[in-house]
Amino acid sequence: MKILFLAISSLMGFLFPSQKNNTTKSLNMSDNINIEKMDTATFGTGCFWCTEAVFQQVEGVIKVTSGYSGGKVDNPTYKQVCTGTTGHAECLNIVYDPAKITFDDLLKIFWQVHDPTTLNRQGNDVGTQYRSVVFYHNDEQKAKVEKYKAELNKSGAWDKPIVTTLEPFVKFYPAEDYHQNYYNENGNEGYCQFVIRPKVEKFQKVFKAKLKKH
Repeated sequence: MKILFLAISSLMGFLFPSQKNNTTKSLNMSDNINIEKMDTATFGTGCFWCTEAVFQQVEGVIKVTSGYSGGKVDNPTYKQVCTGTTGHAECLNIVYDPAKITFDDLLKIFWQVHDPTTLNRQGNDVGTQYRSVVFYHNDEQKAKVEKYKAELNKSGAWDKPIVTTLEPFVKFYPAEDYHQNYYNENGNEGYCQFVIRPKVEKFQKVFKAKLKKH
């Protein structure tokens, strides 16, 4: 994993000026932050339970919401999305402070915390709802993902080609309440212990410098 991290880091060294988007307005005013200075990234990495806990620990990340994007059904339920017929992907809507964490750094984490080479699959989770996807909010995000994907494929960082899709952000639907903050509230469950915990622990080791200071 460290070798992969080094390969990704070396290829993702260029920076672009930050651009704003209006999706940060999904934050409640009670969050007591200046939403005008925040940016948003929307990533699909398979089951949102598995990576929500990862991004929650990143310094500069203000809010992580599990939900659905990229489909053709309004206000989909988890049961509907699980059929694989709505077109949605399980994803994370990540509101972050670009003064503390860049989109580039979030992409580094994105590539690391799931397998971007398995088409419509992460582990035992199979279906288009588990696809690897970046929903870009502006042209800058789109250009970065395209460049990084091409360069990572060229570098041979993975044995197989990256199949991550790049889709324009249109609408994000928060998942049901019981999906939110899942690992932190259900950490003793078997799935959390055997699937999510190892992923979180690996992330903490590789991205130690990016963790929130408690």
